Amino acid sequence: MHTLYMKQKALSLRGRFSIKNEQEQDRYLVEGSFMKIPKSFSITTTDGEEIATITKKTLSLRPKFFVEVDGKTMTIEKEFSLFKARYTIDAAGIEIDGNWWDMDFQVKRQGEVVGQVEKKWLSFGDSYEIQVIDTAMETILIALVVAIDCVKADDAANASS
Repeated sequence: MHTLYMKQKALSLRGRFSIKNEQEQDRYLVEGSFMKIPKSFSITTTDGEEIATITKKTLSLRPKFFVEVDGKTMTIEKEFSLFKARYTIDAAGIEIDGNWWDMDFQVKRQGEVVGQVEKKWLSFGDSYEIQVIDTAMETILIALVVAIDCVKADDAANASS
């Protein structure tokens, strides 16, 4: 088990940020498309190797993302819900338990916990602690956090306008 830290800059126009390990060394780089349709994110290693892409579906009633990891595509879609944010993940055996809205949840694969995500509230910008229990699921965990955070940011922008 190890921990990764994702901190987005509050005023970053390009949507570029890094994911660090426990020693505060860059482990991954995330870059979002700026003023581009469809909105997309690329996750790369520090050596520049792309390990995942996240693309937001345009013209959809509810936010929907396509996540490609290791040549496999999964879909993350926000469900219609009045009180609590809920998401559907179209991937073999992956489910989420916990509070999505506050970004405090566990990721399970076939009933076994493979990772945990916790949002850190007292920081400038969005900060997340990602505990990776199953290292084979590390890239998927990162992609889930990036996609769900994008939905939350879009919801907040729409609510303020």
